[in-house]
Amino acid sequence: MRHVFYFLSFLVFGILATFQYIGWMVPIWLWFLVGSLFARGLLDIFQYQQAVKRNFPVIGHFRYILEAIRPEIQQYFIESNTDGAPIDRNDRSVVYQRSKKALQVLPFGTQENLYKEGNEWVCHSMFTSKVDKKFDRVWVGSQQCEKPYEASIFNISAMSYGSLSRVAVQALNKGASLGGFYHNTGEGGISDHHLQGGDLVWQIGTGYFGCRTLEGDFDPQSFQEKAIRDEVKMIEVKISQGAKPGKGGLLPGDKVNEEISKVRGVRIGQDVVSPSFHHAFSDAPGLLRFLKELRELSGGKPVGFKLCVGRQDEFLQIVKSIEKTGILPDFITVDGAEGGTGAAPLEFSNAVGMPLKDGLSFVRKSIDQAGLTDETKIIAAGKVLTGFHMIRSFALGADIVNSARGMMLSLGCIQALRCHTNHCPVGITTNQESLMGGLHVPSKAQRVANYHEETIKVVESLLSAMGKSSPRDLGLEDVLQRQGDGTFKTFAEIYA
Repeated sequence: MRHVFYFLSFLVFGILATFQYIGWMVPIWLWFLVGSLFARGLLDIFQYQQAVKRNFPVIGHFRYILEAIRPEIQQYFIESNTDGAPIDRNDRSVVYQRSKKALQVLPFGTQENLYKEGNEWVCHSMFTSKVDKKFDRVWVGSQQCEKPYEASIFNISAMSYGSLSRVAVQALNKGASLGGFYHNTGEGGISDHHLQGGDLVWQIGTGYFGCRTLEGDFDPQSFQEKAIRDEVKMIEVKISQGAKPGKGGLLPGDKVNEEISKVRGVRIGQDVVSPSFHHAFSDAPGLLRFLKELRELSGGKPVGFKLCVGRQDEFLQIVKSIEKTGILPDFITVDGAEGGTGAAPLEFSNAVGMPLKDGLSFVRKSIDQAGLTDETKIIAAGKVLTGFHMIRSFALGADIVNSARGMMLSLGCIQALRCHTNHCPVGITTNQESLMGGLHVPSKAQRVANYHEETIKVVESLLSAMGKSSPRDLGLEDVLQRQGDGTFKTFAEIYA
């Protein structure tokens, strides 16, 4: 039975030959179809790489066909509105709706189980309030910063050109320009596609792309030339990222074309693996001295660092070094382990690093205890998509929130889970010209701006409902979480 399909093709091939012999005309396409199946079966039997095809010639191919379209089958026919991963359909849908300014209301009540363990909600007030006019803007810059920057509370998180296509980068930056918020470059450097009018936060990673020597070390002169550009508003040093903390970034070689090679200073067609550590510093005081150097080279712009919290004692060493050296970071970006990326090993994605809520509350408490609340702003990143996610982050101590996958969804991402293959079907995470052609930059840029605008409106509505005039008024007592025994606790009790 394992060979029945193959033997049937052999039998049909013989019958066709007999018909042809006795003078019956057999269509060429039928000869081609049956002959191809017969030849495919022979190749399957005599290959040694795949046991399924060897044991089940011809028909075994269906296993690989079904496996290839498994994500689509899962998404379109199996998953419910609340259990899709990594982002469920409800959250994806609300991003699509807001980016298109479509109807955003939910019919017939919630689809969530409000009594399940881990369910979260905010405390509303019987006495709603008017929200401050500039609730959505935050000044970033310590007393040591000469050029503080007024940032939106909601921005584009770090995603590199190379990981994203040029048209995706263009659309994101144009969207940031339209909406008045910033665009984090990611560690891949500043390309011409980032220069579409939007404000930039230039991220410097361990590979120092865009400001590196031929040996891969930090190049102050190259950095200064780009950092003083008007588009660059802040500088962020990436120590680690939530998707793969403790491991450097990876850009597959099939995405490294001539332009990316030039922007990053790497070889065409070769995998680009960033080191897991910085060469410019090796301890907490060294990190702070590096930040000071970058601030001076950039002409006094805000500088900070990004990390996914790992060892808490190491972060506390940074806080102690701030007190000892007197060097102030203007901001700290806390990335949660639930952060997303196009290419990360399973173990690093699933089992390394602290989730956002835990890391954010720890960093906030550490900064406050050191008396740095007014000097150092905290930026949160890690699976932030909706207004509630933002409110929750503010309550945990964030001043600003960044989103990567939310912005990708507003571009038209369908969660095809092919980010690492260079075959993104909507042209966002690919460098293939044929696929990039499907992403229309002007219309997608407007959708990015719409998503930002509509989400900010929801945040304003939530603040009003909670009786708050600003995100700065939110605290741990304002968010509650269902516990395993059916009771609930405030974040103040959980993250005390």
